[in-house]
Amino acid sequence: MAMERTVPEAPQPMLSLTQAWIAAARPKTLPASIAPVVVGTAVAIHAGGVHWLAAALALITALLLQIAANFANDALDFQRGTDTADRVGPTRITASGIVTLRGVLRATALTIGLAVLSGLYLVWRGGPWLLVVGLAAIVCVYAYTGGPFPLGYLGLGEVFVFLFFGPVAVTGTAYVQMLHLTALAWVAAIPLGALAIAILCVNNLRDLETDRAAGKHTVAVRIGARKTQFEYGAMLAIALLAPPLFWLAGWLSWWWLLTWLTLPLMLGLWRQITTRTGRPLNATLAATGRTMLLYSVLLAAALVLS
Repeated sequence: MAMERTVPEAPQPMLSLTQAWIAAARPKTLPASIAPVVVGTAVAIHAGGVHWLAAALALITALLLQIAANFANDALDFQRGTDTADRVGPTRITASGIVTLRGVLRATALTIGLAVLSGLYLVWRGGPWLLVVGLAAIVCVYAYTGGPFPLGYLGLGEVFVFLFFGPVAVTGTAYVQMLHLTALAWVAAIPLGALAIAILCVNNLRDLETDRAAGKHTVAVRIGARKTQFEYGAMLAIALLAPPLFWLAGWLSWWWLLTWLTLPLMLGLWRQITTRTGRPLNATLAATGRTMLLYSVLLAAALVLS
């Protein structure tokens, strides 16, 4: 398929300090944290065990951990020399000099501290195993781009993203409300993990050339642009095919059809991922996040109404 011709864009304007911190939090990717909490809460409602305080704190904790990971990624990618002047993604506040490396690392630590505070009630309610999960999440905030074996640099990003934005987030949210787990909580996590991978695919496809030059061996670098596009398409297909399979298994009623309201959006995303390169993929990344959030709301509605 022919690629869209892209016109070189002017340098991105310097951000104010407030704008810089908002950009560093990467709000376009935050639906990856919100969506699994929405679905996990719907699983609890479906089972008659919703607990709204636990749901709210699960959402706050998930958002804080993702923001901390985004701050850490901003700082540690700069420290490793991955972020350069050739970068086509949004402005990185460390590499651009808006905030010092030390300042971003301090913000990372502060955000993790806030996540710990919001998660204390969840650990008290859910038990010691949630403490283990929380500690693992905190370690991965750093280990994704830091340490001697950074997950993102070793091509393990998809594994991390699927686990933490799929099974861990969905089942964890459901568990702190119901205090037990059902098969539905596990299977409902699969399409959410797949869509989180789709967000990562866009990010890594956009940064493929600069990542390759920096020695960051993401899956996109390892398999190339075309196969990354098909990986993205496969994740969208999993999200679309999961609800009818849940219906056939008896977990959902015909309300599963609500999730297919996202089909036109996903077809549009497929066209974008196969016709865009470089900076235009920033818009595709944002659209993928919005689609994931809408999908989660529709799947949650199907669960509640079934």
